[in-house]
Amino acid sequence: MLPNARTSWLFFPLWLGYILLVDALVSARQGNSLWSRSTRKFVLLFCFSAPVWWLFELINLRTANWEYLGRELFTPLQFNLLCTIAFSTVIPAVFETAELIQTFRWTHFCNSGPRVPATPRVFVVLFVAGVAMLVLLLACPKFFYPFTWTSLVLIFEPINHWIGRPHFLQKLRDGDWRIVLSLALGALICGFFWEMWNYYSFPKWVYHTPGTEFLRIFEMPLLGYGGFISFALELYALKNFFWPSGPQIDEQTHH
Repeated sequence: MLPNARTSWLFFPLWLGYILLVDALVSARQGNSLWSRSTRKFVLLFCFSAPVWWLFELINLRTANWEYLGRELFTPLQFNLLCTIAFSTVIPAVFETAELIQTFRWTHFCNSGPRVPATPRVFVVLFVAGVAMLVLLLACPKFFYPFTWTSLVLIFEPINHWIGRPHFLQKLRDGDWRIVLSLALGALICGFFWEMWNYYSFPKWVYHTPGTEFLRIFEMPLLGYGGFISFALELYALKNFFWPSGPQIDEQTHH
């Protein structure tokens, strides 16, 4: 652990380096990337990412599943500014990693998987389930806090369908699981690096997750890593709802 609060200034450059490295690998493997397809959208994705993660921080005010050690070393303005800068890397990191995964040929075998019926009734059921999860989460967070990572995707995926926005269920309807698989693996990879680099940092985050606080990998309980999978789908659904014309990780051309 570096002394004092030195690592508070390193989170953004560390993850910016990761994002640019992965973008370069994607470009080398397939001839284009999020950066090369639209530098403007690439930069704006950082701006979009920060308020999206603040939404989860807002939910955490109710669930109290994580807290930041060392925040007392900063004024509220300093801490929130540093957090906002750090949060800006979340979606770019996940999307870049997901796109890198899609450049591997083995993912092509996932474009003919089981077809998921995307009927009007299915979307209604998903939406109702998502709203119910959100209500339970806010009403009784001690028991239903895992719904933080599932409720939003179940709410926004049907909404995206109803208003004509991109949504991953339209891919699953055709048996194409590549977008879901790449997002899930991308978030798991990022999650591993988030937790590894956080473990020896200060300030740092720690978790309070009743019933799952065992078999930790770094600060994160093992079961908590499953949340990264649905978290990635939430990011995808939120991006498509609030910014449908933004970068799409399923628009690249494979070679």
